[in-house]
Amino acid sequence: MKNLIIVESPSKAKTIKNFLDKTYEVVASKGHIRDLPKRKMGIKYEEGKFEPEYVVSADHKATVSDLKKRAKASDTVYIATDEDREGEAIGYHITKVLGGDVENYPRIVFHEVTKKAINEALENPRKIDMDKVDAQQARRLLDRLVGYNLSPLLASKIQRGLSAGRVQSSSLKLIVDKEREIQAFKPVEYWSMEGLFEKTIESSLDSFNGKKHTKMTIENEEQAREIYETIKNQKYILDKKESKQRKTAPQPPFMTSTLQQSASTVIGYSPKKTMMLAQKLYEGVNTPKGTMGVITYMRTDSLYITPDANKAARDYIEEKFGKDYLAPKTRVFKSKSKGAQEAHEAIRPTDISFTPEVATQFLKPDELKLYRLIYNRFVASQMKEALFDTQNLFFKSENAVFKANGRKLVFAGFYKLMGDSDKDKLLPDLKEGQEVALNELKKEQHFTEPPSRYSEAGLVKTLESLGIGRPSTYAPTISTLSDRGYIEIEKKQITPTKIAFTVTEMMEQHFDEIVNSNFTANIEEELDKIEDEKKDWQKILADFYEPFIAKVKTGKTVIKSLKVVEEIGEDCPDCSSPLVKRSGRFGEFISCSTYPKCKYTRDLGGNGEKEEPEVTDLKCDKCGEPMVIKSGRRGKFYACSGYPKCKNTQSLTPPTKLDVPCPKCGGELLERASRRGKFFGCGNYPKCDFISKYPIVEKKCPECNGAMAHKTLKTKELLECLDKECKYKEDL
Repeated sequence: MKNLIIVESPSKAKTIKNFLDKTYEVVASKGHIRDLPKRKMGIKYEEGKFEPEYVVSADHKATVSDLKKRAKASDTVYIATDEDREGEAIGYHITKVLGGDVENYPRIVFHEVTKKAINEALENPRKIDMDKVDAQQARRLLDRLVGYNLSPLLASKIQRGLSAGRVQSSSLKLIVDKEREIQAFKPVEYWSMEGLFEKTIESSLDSFNGKKHTKMTIENEEQAREIYETIKNQKYILDKKESKQRKTAPQPPFMTSTLQQSASTVIGYSPKKTMMLAQKLYEGVNTPKGTMGVITYMRTDSLYITPDANKAARDYIEEKFGKDYLAPKTRVFKSKSKGAQEAHEAIRPTDISFTPEVATQFLKPDELKLYRLIYNRFVASQMKEALFDTQNLFFKSENAVFKANGRKLVFAGFYKLMGDSDKDKLLPDLKEGQEVALNELKKEQHFTEPPSRYSEAGLVKTLESLGIGRPSTYAPTISTLSDRGYIEIEKKQITPTKIAFTVTEMMEQHFDEIVNSNFTANIEEELDKIEDEKKDWQKILADFYEPFIAKVKTGKTVIKSLKVVEEIGEDCPDCSSPLVKRSGRFGEFISCSTYPKCKYTRDLGGNGEKEEPEVTDLKCDKCGEPMVIKSGRRGKFYACSGYPKCKNTQSLTPPTKLDVPCPKCGGELLERASRRGKFFGCGNYPKCDFISKYPIVEKKCPECNGAMAHKTLKTKELLECLDKECKYKEDL
């Protein structure tokens, strides 16, 4: 008997093949083999009914031919695509291409690519879930209807190459709205009052003349001076001591959104990179037991964990850390999101014995960082809470009360695995009623700060909380906004470009429902109802489409042109399309009108013409060719005239030498500049790769004798040891 199993990914096919005998053949469809056509709408609409025109793309024709041939030679064809709407739809389209009744194709699903999971799936096949297929089909058609009608309108009214989308446009509005808040922000002055008691106890003003003090209580210097003069020479006693115990519980295992957020904040990965690495870990990597998937499916909004997996984690905790660190009962987590599919699992390791220590020998560095994050979060979820003793001291005078906070870690709990980044802040043992010395009193001026721009992690969190999109859409949405030139991501902050404001303003005025987060979230709920409650997907689409298309037709005549590009009467040297003058964050520049298909750009001289580089007597230290002076968006710089063969560049201003030698090799330390700002690096680069964001000082670390850097933070200046294990800090 011959069996054929069809999955989406070649690497997953390769992994599964290792688990089965020779009667099974495993092949990949390489994603969607059938979809709406690329260059036209591909949807017919008559009398409230939508008829999609699915086609096999040119790059999948050979795959389809091969699948048909293999299916014909097989007794049973299993559909083994991912267990989500997208995977269900891919499986459905495979059956339609292969022919025959869709119900004749057994469907197998699994949350992890392991031998046990695959065998259990083969023993329990089901049929293709047409409700899931309809929900995905409704989403696909809805996004096509929005994109293919709005994108040409944006191109005709604003600029070529622009696009709009249901999730994309509402996400962009969030980013633009945040920037509007920042631009409209007006700082408010306030003052703080800090006291140092008994030479070591840092405290803050808690109340004055019986009134509770808050951050904004002292509004100006006059008020601050009045309080300062009143209390600076008063006598203080320890009026009250408060001692409490506080527990900190571990977080649940990851789902897609929380994984993307933590990977961004903890290890600096973009959502796109996180999902790419997670896909690899899911589909299969080398392990001591052979090639297998080492994490469960990574596109999920569920926090469910199987009893077997929880037991494995608990057994591991008891063996590794002892029973004292094991939570008394198995923790069970539930997702807060409305549409969470609890039949799915949270993201966890598939084999608890494949620890990060073992994985070091098998995974690449980037893969290992993400795997360690997933592994530790899962194991920690079944460990005991961390226990702290917290203490508050209240120092009282005739007019003022100062409050000092301290804590001590009594029992590490899950911190034993995860680590505690905050060091204990211990307070001395003082008795109530005893007089205490006020050694220092500081009044400091502050100003309220504008709201922070979204980071990628912050945007994902907001999209999830508002119900915009689903786990599989977060990373592609951010990538699309970046690729289309709507946003720029620098130093982990998302900034909208000028064109983003223009597009959002037009959308708000004429298509408010598309950029309205509530509307987008409601659509997601309607899609869930198609799957869960068998709602008519055709009606849901028609209810949206008819008023929407009426607005599009009106917009073609009513919306005024907002074009922000100007053709310069010159053709692109790369693709012969017209060149246009555009406006960007760094001023005007020339680019191809077909951007982003063609990425040709050049800078403008003072008269709008291309500025010829100035040849210098300086020789390139890499190839010996003359260096020329060019203009970039950040000013003038030296560049090799041999470009593009030699891409050497240098700053016009030579780097500043520091008086301190390189702590790694003893060479010269230089202050340099990059796109991300100023940094300090060794002059012997690339032989020595020492680099620091902060200037190095002569003083050595008193604890490890390592190098110290001078950091300037918002509230203070300090010296910090560069050794990550030492972490010694000295407040200046």
